[in-house]
Amino acid sequence: RVGASDNISMGESTFMVEMNETASILNNLSSRSLILLDEIGRGTSTYDGISIAWAISEYLHEHPSKAKVLFATHYHEINEMAATFARIKNFTVSVKELKDDVLFLRKLVPGGSHHSFGIHVAKMAGMPQGVLHRANKILKRLEKTHSSEALSDTVKKLTDEQMQLSFFNLDDPLLEELRDQITELDIDTLTPVEALMKLNEIKKMLQPPSGKTPKK
Repeated sequence: RVGASDNISMGESTFMVEMNETASILNNLSSRSLILLDEIGRGTSTYDGISIAWAISEYLHEHPSKAKVLFATHYHEINEMAATFARIKNFTVSVKELKDDVLFLRKLVPGGSHHSFGIHVAKMAGMPQGVLHRANKILKRLEKTHSSEALSDTVKKLTDEQMQLSFFNLDDPLLEELRDQITELDIDTLTPVEALMKLNEIKKMLQPPSGKTPKK
C-alpha cells in the first residue's frame, strides 16, 4: 500500500502533495475563504507534524483576512491553543468506552479529545488478533516511557510566549523603530565590537521591562 495522494510521476510523496496544497491555501487567503484542513502534518515525525499543524493554526488565526477554518487533527496538543487564541474553539466527536470496545456516537460536542482510538479502528477493520494484541502491549509501554503530558506541557508553553515579531503586526511602533535603526546602519564601517553592541541594544528593546510580564 502506498500513500493515497502520492504523485509518483512528479516524485512527490503524499506529505509533499499535502504541503504544496496547504501552501497554496495560505498564500491565497481572503475574507471570503472557507478553509477545510484534515490531518495536516501527518506523514512526517510526530514533532514535525505537531509543529507544522500548530504554526499553520497560528498563522490562520492571526491573518488579517480572519478566514473561517475547520481543522481536523489527531494532535491532542493542539487543543491547548483554544485557551489562548480567542477565535479557536475545540470540538470532538463523542464516544462511549465499553469494557473491550468503543462505540462511536457520531455526535459533535464542545471540547477536545484526549485519547486516540487507532487500535479500536484497526480491530473494526479486521486486523489479525495477534497484531492487535501486540499493538496494545507496545502502546502501554510507549505511554509509560513517553509521557504525553510532558509533550503537552512543552507545547502549552508556546501559548505563554510573547509573539515579539507577529506574522502580521508590521505597523507596531517597536518594529518600525527597529527597522529604522537597522536601515540606518552602515555595515561597511561598523566594527565587530560596534555590531555586537548594536545587537545587544536591539535585544534589550525586544525584552519586556523588568518586573513586567509579556502581554498575552
